[in-house]
Amino acid sequence: MHQLGGPGSLRREELEAVSADPGQVVIDVSATGCNFFDILITQGKYQVRPELPFSPGAEVAGTVREVGEGVERFAVGDRVSALLAYGGFASTVVAPQERVFSMPSQMTFEEAAALGVVYQTSYVGLVHRANLRQGETLLVHAAAGGVGLAAVQIGAALGARVLGTAGTPDKLDLVKQNGADVALNYRDEDWVERVNELTDGRGADVIYDPVGGDTFDLSTKCVAFEGRILIIGFASGRIPSAKMNRVLVKNFSLVGLHWGLYFEKNPQVLQDAQEAISRLYAARKIAPVVSATYPLVDAEVALAALGARKTTGKIVLIP
Repeated sequence: MHQLGGPGSLRREELEAVSADPGQVVIDVSATGCNFFDILITQGKYQVRPELPFSPGAEVAGTVREVGEGVERFAVGDRVSALLAYGGFASTVVAPQERVFSMPSQMTFEEAAALGVVYQTSYVGLVHRANLRQGETLLVHAAAGGVGLAAVQIGAALGARVLGTAGTPDKLDLVKQNGADVALNYRDEDWVERVNELTDGRGADVIYDPVGGDTFDLSTKCVAFEGRILIIGFASGRIPSAKMNRVLVKNFSLVGLHWGLYFEKNPQVLQDAQEAISRLYAARKIAPVVSATYPLVDAEVALAALGARKTTGKIVLIP
């Protein structure tokens, strides 16, 4: 990116070879995951605003090429994933060692790239922030998308009763295939009433909301007493304002998640989450859904599909 013009401003460019400074790891990238915030960062609308020129991309998987002085957890040839602030739309990246994670032996590079941000976001959000408990009801919005499917799978793995919303029959089927007990079409005006009916009038204990806008407003009408609405993002484009009298009357909590901030404030949370995610994967309780792969040079096309909501699960770029 040499200008903030959205994904259409992405240009292929050859760069000089990178090397590892102390505490860093150089990775030859085999797969890079795409996320909605990759679109926002190319528009200058994301909370991370790197100086131009830069490359988007926060999650990569590949093979260690070089390690810097002081790096003890990784060696040349290791299969790893990494979670970056940006810069992952590349064939080689350099990352601080605290942002690099070992891959389970049976995991593919495409799965590892798809497992990073969305499963970390969903696990940290549901477990660390919202304290989802076995037997509770979890409502996941945009449940057929990347973070949504991860939340559905993790919620089911943790023993919650999972309700998911999506907008087409195919996506509703996908949500159920990935562990949801009930899939609801958010285009139906009565989905709020359905949530309340399915919970005997109680409402959902935890509501996972990456959409914002009207979806958030309606969620306040079907959240349980002492429930938690987990604020993940605002894919709808509108940042809602809560009616605080409703928060007070129903005794529910609004819980925010700025996942990337944990690298600065408490990185151990992310290490613990990654270990738990790897255990769930090894136990076959979660499985990343890669709906499409594109060559890295077609990153603009991939992000356009993501932005148009034509995708399910994760899109992965292959250098």
